[in-house]
Amino acid sequence: MLLLNASFEPLTTLPLRRAVLLVLREKAEVVHKDGAGELLHSATRSYEVPSVIRLRRYISVPYTRRVPLTRMALMRRDRHICGYCGRKAETIDHVIPRSRGGAHVWENVVAACKPCNHRKADKFLDELGWELQVTPKVPKGPHWRLINGDLHGDPQWEPYMAHLAA
Repeated sequence: MLLLNASFEPLTTLPLRRAVLLVLREKAEVVHKDGAGELLHSATRSYEVPSVIRLRRYISVPYTRRVPLTRMALMRRDRHICGYCGRKAETIDHVIPRSRGGAHVWENVVAACKPCNHRKADKFLDELGWELQVTPKVPKGPHWRLINGDLHGDPQWEPYMAHLAA
């Protein structure tokens, strides 16, 4: 579910349960219902599943210069591709190991497959003769605020997401 601010600005994506609770507690209203017409049933009522909800009150979102580093955001930045071999990534790895002074920052972390992560362990890349296939960097752009988000979600989200992807 896409959550919009009262100004129709996209804030984040939510699990269905959280979206329904916001609507039932009258903190949000449904903007678009799910295109499949699915229903949620309680003991006495049925509710249409929402796709886009909007908060009834505007909330101020503090401007942050740096996108928070989370596993989900890192995997999205690297498109679930290992930075060492190019296969499907399941883990994250610090290019300069933390045990050897590396920081937990965007520029030092890449997505990695399990075999590469295990082989690299706490070694430097030049010790193994490896090279990174990508240069890790901080993601830029306002759409990265939708950290839980999927820019290719429900087609009904497009009118609200279009200005973020630009």
